[in-house]
Amino acid sequence: MAFSIRSPDELVAVIPHMLGFQPEESLVFVPMRSELPVARVDLPTTSRDTELVWHSIRDGLTRYAHPGAAVGIVCFAADRQHAETLGREFAERLDTIGIDTHVLLWADETRWADLATGDMGLQTDAARERIAAMTVLSGRAQPAASREHLAESLVGDRDPVAKLLSETRAAASGNESMAERRWALARMTRFQNDGVRLDDKDATRLLVALEAIPTRDRLWLDMNRGNAASHVALWTDLTRRAPDDVRAAPASLLAFGSWLSGHGALAWCALDQVPRGTPYTLARLVAAAIETGMHPREWDAVKDAPAEDQIGRASDLRRSPPNLQGGNVRPAPGI
Repeated sequence: MAFSIRSPDELVAVIPHMLGFQPEESLVFVPMRSELPVARVDLPTTSRDTELVWHSIRDGLTRYAHPGAAVGIVCFAADRQHAETLGREFAERLDTIGIDTHVLLWADETRWADLATGDMGLQTDAARERIAAMTVLSGRAQPAASREHLAESLVGDRDPVAKLLSETRAAASGNESMAERRWALARMTRFQNDGVRLDDKDATRLLVALEAIPTRDRLWLDMNRGNAASHVALWTDLTRRAPDDVRAAPASLLAFGSWLSGHGALAWCALDQVPRGTPYTLARLVAAAIETGMHPREWDAVKDAPAEDQIGRASDLRRSPPNLQGGNVRPAPGI
């Protein structure tokens, strides 16, 4: 979604909508044009952290930088002086790779300041309301109060599905795999048409059907940027309700749909829902796409490739430095 921003106040107000949550102690890199990704990083506090963040940001942005590329840097921090030092340093580093910094702002909970001109102001309700109205009209979800709140929204009551798993697996084992795949596709299509939450029985059957990789891939390959919002709604609900042993598939599908629709933070939170110790190729593919700042439009080319090449593309993308694995850097697709 493209935003029409008229002031520094509105730029600060729009960032939570881009990220999906209100950032704290963060540097946010906002593209002035759509070819670059949006990226948020935890505010580095040491020289080593700064170097790690720079290498990650450089790799993500240079992938799409063209002549004339420009960003705005917004520093969300309690300490304005530290934010200004970091903001100016990153602006200088970006200049070395041909990316201009058109805006350099600092913001805390209530104020903003233009670090280039010295202008200051309060964050106003008028700016927040205008941006919120724009996103509501586009159907975009409103941001969570924090990344922690966003993560918590993916945890629901998992007992009802857990109680039905054994009998559902037994029933599914008596059906032909192709029949279960056709049912899963039809049930997903029905949800896309009516938006009605699946009852426990259908939710459990769909989660069991996803254990078959060909079935999961058939539903995965249905995704495109036009229907991603519907997929996000379905897989959010099923991720919330899925016990550990059937959660990797819906969480990975949610992560992919979130990335495809420009919700990088939700994608990361979904990946965190894949049970630890579960090697899941689709989750690795989504993580690779986000870590490298891959734009969703590139999915069209990957989607047309054979399945083994899709996984190979994901493996090639996994060139991020160690701090990405720790969650410090959270690039998101350009919006």
